[in-house]
Amino acid sequence: MHERALTLPDPGSKSFFLWGPRQVGKSTLLKKTYPDAIWVDLLKSDELRRYAARPELLRREVAEGVTAHGTQIVIDEIQNVPALLNEVHWLIENRGLRFALCASSARKLRREGINLLGGRALRYELSGLTAHELGADFALNRMLNHGYLPPNYDAADINEAGEQIAAYVSDYLRQEILNEGLTRNLALFSDFLDASALRDGSAVNCSNIARETGVSSVTVKNYFNILTETLIGRWLPAYRKRPKGREATSPKFYFSDVGVVNHLARRGEVLPGSEAFGQAFRNWIFHEITAYVSYWTPWAKVCHWRLPSGREVDFLIDGWVAIEAKARDVITKDHLRGLRALRRAHPQVTRMVVVCTEAKPWRTGDGIDVLPASVFVERLWTGELF
Repeated sequence: MHERALTLPDPGSKSFFLWGPRQVGKSTLLKKTYPDAIWVDLLKSDELRRYAARPELLRREVAEGVTAHGTQIVIDEIQNVPALLNEVHWLIENRGLRFALCASSARKLRREGINLLGGRALRYELSGLTAHELGADFALNRMLNHGYLPPNYDAADINEAGEQIAAYVSDYLRQEILNEGLTRNLALFSDFLDASALRDGSAVNCSNIARETGVSSVTVKNYFNILTETLIGRWLPAYRKRPKGREATSPKFYFSDVGVVNHLARRGEVLPGSEAFGQAFRNWIFHEITAYVSYWTPWAKVCHWRLPSGREVDFLIDGWVAIEAKARDVITKDHLRGLRALRRAHPQVTRMVVVCTEAKPWRTGDGIDVLPASVFVERLWTGELF
């Protein structure tokens, strides 16, 4: 089992939500952190039926169990019975109990008008495996082909990983989309998934995707909402310091797992030097940055920056740390043009980094750090970049 970088509260000290895509390792982390917790598993059909029919059972059963078993109560896949949140709310307010609420989707909770405890519970989000968590087990080619979900990364080979990823996508469509009735036409949504995967890490134009998939722009926007609320992907907003500046304003969209992108985009094996490798490399750098920010600096804002001329920078953190992802063995001045254009437009950007596949780190005459991927993740996770 991999040691995760996300630290959860001590048993019985806080109530919180733990969000994360399916198979990311939420239940494993909770079981390790709270071995003596009272556990309500809504993936079990019998418990699901019982609590769905009578949510008030939670009050009686938890009250009876706390004294004997401890003070942290874990409810796994809370979105399956949204009405339980009202009971949880009451138990927090009137009994002072502490809950860990595990969920892979907020959409059903919001759709049914259930409040998310009105600020009475902290929010944590678990991402897929990072290079920092893998340590000596990290291999870049494996990461870019197998993806970040623990079962897939640990698969014996790319064929086994591919089979598991295909099953994962199928389960997502069936469980999260079809069973919950999030869209009326599963075939159109599947076409949308394919089209959006081809644009992973690119600025999104909903009108173009609408024309390709034969649905309206409104439907495409709703489909993207489904992806974000089921934690399959997230938006990367554009950076604009000046309200009426020349910078582009369209957000980019990234899937939360590069293995899923590879499957949907039908990339096959992603090989070094290929265009697909570069695209997967950029997704992975985004994954490392957002995981670090989510775990250790949740106040930081991550954006991208782009001029209408096409000059752009992949990631800009808190308006002063700029990062370019270039899966290149040799970095030239052409690869630095976006960073230099950003510095001319925004002199407050004082830290500039190119992450690449060169063998050794070096620095340009004007202070841009060129870092091999392994050096970058080390400096990221030790806090040196910030």
